[in-house]
Amino acid sequence: MNLFNLLKITYRSLGKNKTRAFLTMLGIVIGVGAVIAMLAIGNGTRQNIQQQIAGLGTNVIIVTPDATNQGGVRQEVGGAVTLTQADADALPGAGPAVRYASPLVRATVQVLAAGHNWRTTAYGAYPSYFDIRDLALQAGTRFTTRDEQVAAKVCVVGPTVATALFGTTDVVGQQVRVGSIPFRIVGVLVAKGQSGAGQDQDDQLLAPFSTVQKRLLAGTSVRAILLSAQTEARIPEATAGISQRLRQRHRLAPGAPDDFAVHTQTDISNAAGSVTGALTVLLASIAGISLLVGGIGIMNIMLVSVTERTREIGIRLAIGATGTDVLLQFLLEAVVLSVAGGVLGIGLGWGLARVAAHALHWEITVSPSSVGLAFAFSSAIGVFFGWYPARKAAHMNPIDALHYE
Repeated sequence: MNLFNLLKITYRSLGKNKTRAFLTMLGIVIGVGAVIAMLAIGNGTRQNIQQQIAGLGTNVIIVTPDATNQGGVRQEVGGAVTLTQADADALPGAGPAVRYASPLVRATVQVLAAGHNWRTTAYGAYPSYFDIRDLALQAGTRFTTRDEQVAAKVCVVGPTVATALFGTTDVVGQQVRVGSIPFRIVGVLVAKGQSGAGQDQDDQLLAPFSTVQKRLLAGTSVRAILLSAQTEARIPEATAGISQRLRQRHRLAPGAPDDFAVHTQTDISNAAGSVTGALTVLLASIAGISLLVGGIGIMNIMLVSVTERTREIGIRLAIGATGTDVLLQFLLEAVVLSVAGGVLGIGLGWGLARVAAHALHWEITVSPSSVGLAFAFSSAIGVFFGWYPARKAAHMNPIDALHYE
């Protein structure tokens, strides 16, 4: 029997029980849709995290306090302040691979101007922070090294802060009060929008490090030092020089653990990639279980179909059909159910991915590889779970089948 006749018989057989055929396909539809959507969300998560890491700046290296020993007891990470402004000033000399360095402090502040107030985050840093983070200005200028030296009350604001206080980003030269201290706006940052985590990157205020440290925080702590390597290829050289210089400055004995931690974009990216990769596999595996359940549903319905059509099978065998013809007929029915479910599932998965992209405000793209994988898997499930019922039909004894009631 040729393929065309087999397809005609398959269409008529499935058409007799349209509702049952659709419900059988539903498991495959949901399974394929879930796999495609989960893979798309996982890949979208990874892309957004990578974009957020790239948003840190160019070739960024971050130094933070690490766990310290006090009285023979290992303290928690960040439990003690082990970094100073003098450390930050010394690090540009850590080697030729280091390009910029800036200490960093932050404070949550209330900013008031023109009868409005806004709660935002104030960062204190050196002018080189703009180069480290690749921050551009849409208006005005950066604060200067001179501003840093005299703890000048000047600031650069993000577009969100400017708009919230003045209703416009044309605010260079305007006065604002940060807490009870007056500041003059000297620049406005170029808008960056939301980060991958949904944080508004334009909701910030930048001021000289000494200004924030002395006037807003009234302390001497340095919670982090940001640096930039000359090139991405020289990041390992830069981190080695930074570690060596800090160990010398902190007078750490040979073999003693560091009281600081050095992080690079590569480290952060690799760690984030491992986590999101594992999450994607987990989500896809959970979704794949529904595909397996759908396959079991196909096997169940095909076994019922074989039982219901026992006399038909006996007649076909009696008038000359071979076991192979019968096997192909029932196997083709299972494959058609699976493939049709896979096609509908692709549409469902794409729709779920678009809904997730809208809800999460992420760029989520359904990759062709995930579509191909889900479709191939659904087709394979049709063959795998349809084989046993088809084989059972093909091996029936014609006489027994004709006498079946």
